[in-house]
Formats: sequence, C-alpha cells, structure tokens
Amino acid sequence: MNENMQEVMLDLLCKKAEYGLSEHEEQQLSVLQSSAGTGDLSTSFELATATLAMADLDTSEEMPEHLRSRIVADAEKYFKANPTVPEPTTRGSIFGWLGWAVAAAACVALALNLYLTRPPTNVVNRPGTPTPTPEQKLTPSQMRQALILSAPDLARATLGAGEINALKPTGDIVWSDSKQAGYVRLSGLPRNDPSKETYQLWIVAENQDPKTPVDGGTFDISSDGEIIIPIDAKVKVQNPQVFAITIEKPGGVVVSKNKHAAVGKRET
Repeated sequence: MNENMQEVMLDLLCKKAEYGLSEHEEQQLSVLQSSAGTGDLSTSFELATATLAMADLDTSEEMPEHLRSRIVADAEKYFKANPTVPEPTTRGSIFGWLGWAVAAAACVALALNLYLTRPPTNVVNRPGTPTPTPEQKLTPSQMRQALILSAPDLARATLGAGEINALKPTGDIVWSDSKQAGYVRLSGLPRNDPSKETYQLWIVAENQDPKTPVDGGTFDISSDGEIIIPIDAKVKVQNPQVFAITIEKPGGVVVSKNKHAAVGKRET
C-alpha cells in the first residue's frame, strides 16, 4: 500500500469514528483495509475518539480506584482478545499494517492515560497530601503601597472639598508617569446610585489642554468609609498637576461641565 492510500485510509477511519461514513466510503475503507492486511481498525479508532473526548470533561471528583483498575483491566483484555496485527507475509508489508495497528493502540492508550492521570478539580485534599498554595491576589491597598515603594517618580496630591459646598471629602492621590499607574484614596463622598449617576476622575496634565483634561475613569461608591480606586487613564498622562472628581451620568462623559465634588493639586 502506497503513502497516498494510507492517508486515505486514515482519513476514512477518523471520519468514521467522529461522524460516520456513507455506504460508498464504507466500501472504500473495507477495500483499503483488506489491501493493507490490517483487519478492521474501526473499533480502535472509535475507542480512541471517545476516550479523547472524555479527557475534556470537567469532573469535580477523582475517579474511584476500583473504577480505575477495572478500566485498565478491561483495556488489557480488549487488546488481548482483539489483536489487530495478523501474521506478516513480507518484510515490505509489516511496516504498512503494523504502523496502523500501533497508531490505533497508542491513541487509545494515550487518551486513557490522559483521562486517568489528569488532576481532578475541586477535590478536597486527603490527609498527608500537600495543599497547593494559590497565587495571592493583591488588594487595591496593597497595590497602592507597592506603587509607592517601587515608583521612582511618584507624584502626590491631597484631595479636599471642591465646588459643592455640601460635600466634605478627604483623601489623596498617588501617580507614576513611568508606570502610567496611580490610585485614589478617598473618603467622605456619599454613596451613589449607579443607575442614576457615577463619579468620574479628571487629570489636568502637561500633555493635555486644561479645557479637556484626561479622563481618569469612572467609579461608584457603595459603602461608607475609605475606598481605594485604581486610576484608569484613557490616554497617556505626563506631569499631572491637578486631579478632580465630578458627578456624571452613568458611564461617564467625554468632557465634564459639572462642578468638582473633590479636587487636589500636585504637591510633589
């Protein structure tokens, strides 16, 4: 059997395992397998396809040991009872049909091994097994402190009352040009209803017209006390001088015409 015929047979075996064949394709596959002297390899390919599909299942419990042992034992019995390798007739033919038989058996063995050995999800560790350490997720406060300690060009501003006399906010802002990152630490502003309004940060920077300050992102306040908000600058910020907070419609605006709820000038 030449290489092209081998490829056709492999394609037909894979197609049969996944989708099924037409009557004409079944006949073609039968002729090719007879020519190769392999016997019917369809079952092996179907087992491989089914087992590989099982490897993607999301199981929440580890396979019981008795079931694992039974699957392995049944697999060994299957291959002993269904040999796909007939007696070779010539040296040239052995590499033809032996390649197909080994490939099919390897597919099943590899797929079964993937399923049996892959780590289960959401499994409670048994006594004596080490507990994996999940990657720690930093809080906004920790990320702010990390920026303060690592940024060589840290800019600071103290937030105070703006043009709305009824509001008495306090807080501060830290910002790094080199990292293009910063944080607002704020308290004293009332909770907002996100369906009606949102808070929006503005940054007056050297690279931006003061009439159209940089949009620093929107945020909501859902609790009393101090909050820390990462700054989400929409464009690059260079040498910021003034930070202001306004109250806008949900989603924010491109240019604000509202009074400042809080404002702070750069100190360092």
